[in-house]
Amino acid sequence: MLGKNYNIESIAINVNGKLVSNAEISNLNKIEFDSRKIINPANTLFIALKSSTNDGHLFLVDAYNKGIRNFLISDKSLTTNLKDSNIIIVEDTLVALHQFAIKHRNSFHIPIIGITGSNGKTIVKEWLSQILFEKFNIVKNPKSFNSQIGVPISILQINSNHNLGIFEAGISKPNEMEQLAKIIQPSIGIFTNIGNAHNEGFRDINEKISEKLKLFKNAEVLIYCKDYTEIDNQIDSTQKTFTWSKNADADIKISNITVKQNNSEVSLIYDKQSQTFNIPFTDKGSIENCIHCITTAYYLGLSSIDINKIIQNLKSISMRLDIKAGINDCLIINDSYNSDLESFSIALDFLDSKKTKQSKTIILSDILQSGMTEQALYTSVSKSLKQGGISRFIGIGKNILTIRDILEKDFNNIAFFETTVDFIQQFDSNQFKNEAILLKGARPFHFEKISKLLSQKKHDTILEINLSAIAHNLKIYQSLLKANTKIMGMVKAFSYGSGSYEVAKVLQYNNISFLAVAYLDEGIALREANITTPIMVMNAQSYDFEWYQKYKLEPEIYDLEILSQWAKKVKQSKIGLNIHIKIDSGMHRLGFSLDEIPPLINILKTNKQLNVVSAFSHLASSDEIQHKEFTLEQIKIFKEACTLISDGLSINFLKHILNSAGIINFSSAQMDMVRLGLGLYGIDITKQKQKKLQNVSTLKTTIAQIKEIKTNETIGYNRSALTKTKTIIAIVKIGYADGISRLLGNKNFSMKINGKQAPIIGKVCMDMCMLDITKIPEAKTGSEVIIFDDANTIKKIAEQSKTIPYEVLTNISDRVKRVYYED
Repeated sequence: MLGKNYNIESIAINVNGKLVSNAEISNLNKIEFDSRKIINPANTLFIALKSSTNDGHLFLVDAYNKGIRNFLISDKSLTTNLKDSNIIIVEDTLVALHQFAIKHRNSFHIPIIGITGSNGKTIVKEWLSQILFEKFNIVKNPKSFNSQIGVPISILQINSNHNLGIFEAGISKPNEMEQLAKIIQPSIGIFTNIGNAHNEGFRDINEKISEKLKLFKNAEVLIYCKDYTEIDNQIDSTQKTFTWSKNADADIKISNITVKQNNSEVSLIYDKQSQTFNIPFTDKGSIENCIHCITTAYYLGLSSIDINKIIQNLKSISMRLDIKAGINDCLIINDSYNSDLESFSIALDFLDSKKTKQSKTIILSDILQSGMTEQALYTSVSKSLKQGGISRFIGIGKNILTIRDILEKDFNNIAFFETTVDFIQQFDSNQFKNEAILLKGARPFHFEKISKLLSQKKHDTILEINLSAIAHNLKIYQSLLKANTKIMGMVKAFSYGSGSYEVAKVLQYNNISFLAVAYLDEGIALREANITTPIMVMNAQSYDFEWYQKYKLEPEIYDLEILSQWAKKVKQSKIGLNIHIKIDSGMHRLGFSLDEIPPLINILKTNKQLNVVSAFSHLASSDEIQHKEFTLEQIKIFKEACTLISDGLSINFLKHILNSAGIINFSSAQMDMVRLGLGLYGIDITKQKQKKLQNVSTLKTTIAQIKEIKTNETIGYNRSALTKTKTIIAIVKIGYADGISRLLGNKNFSMKINGKQAPIIGKVCMDMCMLDITKIPEAKTGSEVIIFDDANTIKKIAEQSKTIPYEVLTNISDRVKRVYYED
């Protein structure tokens, strides 16, 4: 979001561009570069940026079709494709973006902290924002937006409420920092450290330091560690500094650092006073970053008491080092954020700080942007690995393969793979046991896939959702449709219990045409999660009109009075709205009957800003062939209603009546679009047995306790279960509050332990139930228990619960943790 409203005329002036104005001049409060992310087109400026791998001009028509009418472009020949639009034409859109950001920055007179360095920029920025949160209203880079595009985007966020900015800047070659310095204009500078990251873009480390120092040319003060002598030697004598050091004279002298099991104590002398700070980290990189933050806080006037209080509560920044429980009692440390020698050393130090008794394994990709020869780089790597006590080395990448002989000299337990795919294909979980595993991979190697393989998926009570299976099932149904038939994915009711955003993201990635939710809040949540696919809201109220406009949501209309209310709202706003018309073809739930079509047409004729995107109806019994004639009659009535609307308004719109079962049983009625719900989640309720569908959901829990029950003892509420012989029972951590029907008690359903059936004994309790495990002697406390999966199916549990699969899925409580993974 832009920190203040601009109109297209003022932006054109700011960027020295030529304005071709053919549309209404409106306030713009957002810029966008990605046509897939457009949410509020009326107030968005689309900037067509060019890069070495892409060109935003290729997506101008897509942006236009999504409602954008304000553009910043450099190819004036494309203006003919953008009718009724306001277009700024410049020579270079990136240069124009920079000019825009500079003008915006100049309109605010607030102190700004500028941060650069080889490592720690994002960490220091985020921790400073935590430390200064209560004293300042802070604006900062989102995540690590520190590039030639990320910095101006970040600066454009500044608004009149902010009184401090914290912005990081990164460069990879000469002449980049001067422009970022003009955009950020820091009054306070922080130079975190210097190392070999991005060395290949510079002649040597001194040139890189010189280029980075350009960020602070006009800063009132520069904060840095004097122990980095290469930095210290290049500081201009006229530059005011505020420094810290462990070895040299500085404003803050670090007298001692004591690393303990879970924290560190840093003792220092400032202004002739000794202070000790408790830091909740033990690795060298985090300690250094904390000291930068302490130094900056002192410069800004915070007291030692205030700094210490906040510093000891700092939280880790997950984008850097991710720690999680792994398979077979392994500990996984995932650091795929940087790929340079410095971050590699810090990651090793972090691994060492865990003080684990487990053996240490590293899975390392090619180290990119080191600026060193492969021989020198991996000789250094091998030395660091030995010093870090690494016992097993796994290398992934073509570069590492070329210096295999260097690493084999130092490691007996060693393996190499050319690609991550090769590693995954040969992966054997039994080869990883009781180890601390450091994943250090450059982003192109997609080590998140390895992390998923190694991460523990076993929790107390979880619903595992296989996102790959959802994508697979979508493709299965697509194969049953004509090439031009669209699909609307049903993600209402928390995506049938599977999690709205996660499922919607998969569907969007696979280019589904529409999504459908039940209520407005669900639609807003998806938009705020960057879901840009068109969304139909099924239970829409006209008094929420502004929210539908803001989030570009499309209401379902099923009643004449409600339609009139929406028409009134649209007329008042003078802004169009996409709507979907619901037809009652025989189910008699919601929708317009045939005799209501004429007044429907009359309302729409006089309110042309209501744009009918689709008309649809709901089949009552598409899964039951005995009701085939009734279903065919529904389809006939629906077609008749659509013809009346189309002829009456002289418009075309999408028509859809088939659900998952209808796609199978009545494929000839697929029309323009179908709605895919239960089938998406791997459940086919027709008699056709779609064996190609994959199970999506697995509900599992663990054994809390095991007991031996004597003969003639009762178990559970109301003493409903009586033991006839000595019985071994397992108390498991799931009950009716989690969505397990009480009808499943008293041996009406069995859960699985080690692949064996364990019937529920006694009644299902609120939070637990009891299983008869007499014939499963290997079961023990903590053993995994499967409620449903691809064998113990949801259909089976539904039958035993005397309900339908829809209810089983949607009844799973929110307190049950959802865990998402991809095959």
